[in-house]
Amino acid sequence: MGMLESLQFGRRLDAQVARTTRRLAKRVSRRGFIGRLGTVLVGAGALPLLPVTREAAAATGISEMGDPQSCDYWRYCALGGNLCSCCGGSHTQCPPGAELSPVTWVGTCRNPADGKHYLISYNDCCGKEPCGRCFCHRTEGDKPIYYPSKSNNILWCFGTESHSYHCTVALVQGETSAAG
Repeated sequence: MGMLESLQFGRRLDAQVARTTRRLAKRVSRRGFIGRLGTVLVGAGALPLLPVTREAAAATGISEMGDPQSCDYWRYCALGGNLCSCCGGSHTQCPPGAELSPVTWVGTCRNPADGKHYLISYNDCCGKEPCGRCFCHRTEGDKPIYYPSKSNNILWCFGTESHSYHCTVALVQGETSAAG
């Protein structure tokens, strides 16, 4: 490709980008665009968890002790929200009519039954009015808001039909070597 052809290609590319940008600006507000971009970026942050999730699905046989309807339950070490186990679901399942958010925050909790640390995924259940029962706010290992994958201070109802928060479940993703 000669210099003249390269220059013409560059001009065509610039014109195409400008047309596409103008069309997008006519159809989408700035706030709408930024909101959608934020949703995509937060969702992309969950991608590194996918291999852990597949591995955790194969893991079974974790010894459990404690009451899943109590904030002191070992899995809730970094949970902030209403316990689904008090709202018609369980500590691992949303109640009927609520949808599990695919976007999560994580914590590393020590299971007193076996003394091991586990990576816990906290998923919000969305699509119903807030439950309002068994509210817990534990911050063991919680990171400041600028580290969102480990923060429980964010509404995580992204990727669901409704952004209305109902309650939170705590899913064991796998064993970790240490707390953190």
